[in-house]
Amino acid sequence: MAKLRSLKLVHITSTAWFVVCIGYIFVLALRQAGVSWWIVLSLSGHGTLIAIILISLYLFAIFRGISSSQKVHLEHPLTRTSYYQVFYVITPLLGGLAGCLGMIGVHTITQFTMGIALGTLGMTFLVWVIVDPLVGVLEMLLPPASRRHRAERLAEDKAQREKRQEDRERLLKEVLAKAESERQHWQKVLKPQAEELAVLLTANKVDFKQLECEAVGIGLKAWQTGGLSCMRELRDMAIEIAKKRCGNDSVVDYISSLWDGIGSWRQPSII
Repeated sequence: MAKLRSLKLVHITSTAWFVVCIGYIFVLALRQAGVSWWIVLSLSGHGTLIAIILISLYLFAIFRGISSSQKVHLEHPLTRTSYYQVFYVITPLLGGLAGCLGMIGVHTITQFTMGIALGTLGMTFLVWVIVDPLVGVLEMLLPPASRRHRAERLAEDKAQREKRQEDRERLLKEVLAKAESERQHWQKVLKPQAEELAVLLTANKVDFKQLECEAVGIGLKAWQTGGLSCMRELRDMAIEIAKKRCGNDSVVDYISSLWDGIGSWRQPSII
């Protein structure tokens, strides 16, 4: 565990060094192109933050790093070794050291530091982007045990995905079946109340005071019987019966407004 923490710390340090070198190359390139320091400094604020975030996301998505959850030991017998992991995480530092050795004899500070930064960038790109993925592919393809283990793992992952999909479909069918059973139950139980509400909705001369009292009483009883789902089913049944009696003419839905405030029933917004 301590070894893993140390390796992660070195990995973070080398990645930070890699980002610093990229930033240095970027700034020096702008200065050599004749860009003033004011523009460079204005870009170095948000630009540096965005660059760090993008580089971090890129490294996290592309490079496998040192997380044991990203590798399977039987499929990666070489890259899972401690020696390779140490080499992988210190690659930017090794690149900087190689650039430093390559600049021996150079007396200009700018050229010396640029050589270190370019050495870091070049070696990191070579190892992380080209060598490491290539080695990972080769060690999976060449040993028979790696190919067999990978095929078994992929088959197991596929079986688990299919099982989860089947479980979701079965659960959805159970929910739909339960809802349909509940709806049929409410249709049998609530038919008298729905008929009564339909009579109120289709009456030629409506006494709104009487309609309000009777509808509120029916809605309250429906809430006490089965809650919001019961009230919705009763309202839909009443409107459907009323439309049939009126020959599918428009029926004003007084029920939604009259039931507003009963239990958790709320009048739909007109907007």
